[in-house]
Amino acid sequence: MRLADATWTDADALDTNLAVLPVGSTEQHGPHAPLGTDHVTAETVAETAASNYDREVVVAPPLTVGVSEEHRQFTGTLWVSPETFRANVREVTESLASHGWDRVVVVNGHGGNVPALGEVCQRVTRDGDAYAVPFTWFDAVGDHSDDMGHAGPLETAFLRHTHPKLVREDRLDDAREGASDHWGDWQSHTNLAVDSAEFSENGVVGDPTEGDADRGEELLSLAADALCDLLDAVGDRDPTRPPHK
Repeated sequence: MRLADATWTDADALDTNLAVLPVGSTEQHGPHAPLGTDHVTAETVAETAASNYDREVVVAPPLTVGVSEEHRQFTGTLWVSPETFRANVREVTESLASHGWDRVVVVNGHGGNVPALGEVCQRVTRDGDAYAVPFTWFDAVGDHSDDMGHAGPLETAFLRHTHPKLVREDRLDDAREGASDHWGDWQSHTNLAVDSAEFSENGVVGDPTEGDADRGEELLSLAADALCDLLDAVGDRDPTRPPHK
């Protein structure tokens, strides 16, 4: 059930304790992909998995602004602090739990959210308000994950399959020419760069022309299947914390 499309009486009649909360960002994705890429992909994975799953699942509206200050030099990027992001995720998760949807998988589409998301899900679970776990879709696509950059082959492929009208096909060559081939500026296993503009001319990391719609179809299938497996595990797991030793 897409919560935003339901009435409160529809929601009240739903017999489930499972929910998915998509989170992403509004940030630059090069000259060819939309600012909303990360929340669009997260919501698509969440909705596809919920549709395929054999139990009812609540799909919450996406949180569309994340921890994205590393892209601040590129116009249109919006960001919040990690503290604000954690508070937002926590309070929405607590809202879901208050209605009985207290097993929550937070489906993430933005790498910059990962540290804060892991922290807040642990905090929510330890405090007993809900059982919350993070899931980042591009970590769950097998060997494809090795190609994850930024607005590169994976995200471009995904959008070409699911939202082809959002990809500016005539700008793909420019996106490739101005891209970095890897994330960051590394020395002694340490990233010296703080912002993406330090190492990428146009914000792209990786070659977006290597991401076609067929690959996007496979990415969505892999991510949605992995999320369904996770929903099984979350639904069956006893989240009770061990007592003090």
